[in-house]
Amino acid sequence: MPTGANSKKKYTYVWVSAIILLFGTFAVYEITKRIKGGTMVENDRMSTGMQHKPLAFVVNDGKKRKVPDFAFYDQDSVLVTNTDYLGKVYVVEFFFTTCPTICPIMTENLVAIEQMFQTEEDFGVASFTINPRYDTPSILKKYAKKYGITNANWHLMTGDRDKIYQLAQEGFYIYASEEQDAPGGFEHSGMFALVDKNGYIRSREDQFGNPLIYYRGTITEKQGVNDEGESQQITILKEDIKKLLAE
Repeated sequence: MPTGANSKKKYTYVWVSAIILLFGTFAVYEITKRIKGGTMVENDRMSTGMQHKPLAFVVNDGKKRKVPDFAFYDQDSVLVTNTDYLGKVYVVEFFFTTCPTICPIMTENLVAIEQMFQTEEDFGVASFTINPRYDTPSILKKYAKKYGITNANWHLMTGDRDKIYQLAQEGFYIYASEEQDAPGGFEHSGMFALVDKNGYIRSREDQFGNPLIYYRGTITEKQGVNDEGESQQITILKEDIKKLLAE
């Protein structure tokens, strides 16, 4: 017959085992739920196992894709060119200030990224408006003030419409079009491109070894997953900016 001390130990072991079993079951449930939601694949695996790999170059016809020459005026009416970004890691987007759908989310994400790297002199953002007829430097200045954009290396640029569209579609392969039936009159991609200090477009590779090329800019870290089951990629974009800054 067990003594009182032995009996107490026995019940302690039983309770400990029950607690371990309970938390183990909960962990399995959470992992399963996240896999079904699509967040495990991109946010967990890509933010852990792949974050230490060097970023890939985006290659077309056997050549590393480099940002083509451009020259546009920013929100301060200063002429900005691609050479002004050399030596800096920067994120590229195409947007317009009256966009009623994805642009505010994209800007919110870029502001969060900019705040994280606000002490980094070698980090910047290049925002090109696809509605230059309306988005003059003064309009872009108001937009910057509205969203608290203060980084001297964040240029919101406007200029010749055809040259901006050529830069988007031929330089970055990012879709941009004037569509009367689209919300706000324009349709465009909500993706961000990442550029290294030498002007090359870079990205991490997916689980199959292919460059991601772009990063989703229309889902916030807080949101996590959108209605289509796509995961946010702002977290991995931040990780990859750090990686390029360290090169």
